Amino acid sequence: MMPKILLVEDDMQLAKNLSLFLSSEGYSVVHAPGQKTAIEAFEKNAFDCVLLDLTLGDGSGFTVCTAIRAVSDVPVIFLTASADEACTVAGLELGADDYINKPFRPRELLARMKNAMRRHNNSPAAMTCGSISIDTSRGTVTKNDTEIFLSAMEYRLLLTFLTNKGKLLTRDRLAEELWSVSGEFISDNTLNVYMKRLREKIEDDPQHPSIIVTIRGMGYKAVDK
Repeated sequence: MMPKILLVEDDMQLAKNLSLFLSSEGYSVVHAPGQKTAIEAFEKNAFDCVLLDLTLGDGSGFTVCTAIRAVSDVPVIFLTASADEACTVAGLELGADDYINKPFRPRELLARMKNAMRRHNNSPAAMTCGSISIDTSRGTVTKNDTEIFLSAMEYRLLLTFLTNKGKLLTRDRLAEELWSVSGEFISDNTLNVYMKRLREKIEDDPQHPSIIVTIRGMGYKAVDK
């Protein structure tokens, strides 16, 4: 069965071209030109991925994303002409899986779609590691049954570790995972900052971590004790 894509885009020429491209790559595409039609289409169909324009003629992509996240954890990728960092952060914190600035290369979009769908298919609805639990359907994280609040990048980093629990993850692999979400190059220093912030929120003793441990000279590993 062909993967089904919901394309929410009010630029009709772009929507036509993108629909033709995705169809040629083996995807079934349903086009919704606005907020109202997008929500109606999602209520009537099961989709494998949603490509969502941020600015719509009758509303906002943020509203569509919120409506989708209330009932589903299907991958959502924002497509937008806005390069504003605040918009990127807002979209990711609403639960979007990726954020791609226009103009974009169709092949890059296709690769990032596949990555988002692969992560979604490989991730169970709930994952635990020690005292930490992630509910991916709600996008929530708890520690000892008390909800803790992570930034979008901290959430993605933790999700990567729990999806690969017990496996060694190199710094390059982690940087690639974060880059796919932010769309920007992740430096060693930036990764260090995210690791420090995440450990401060999930570890009982961040100076001596027991959930995400460092494998010196190699990378990190999530350990379920």
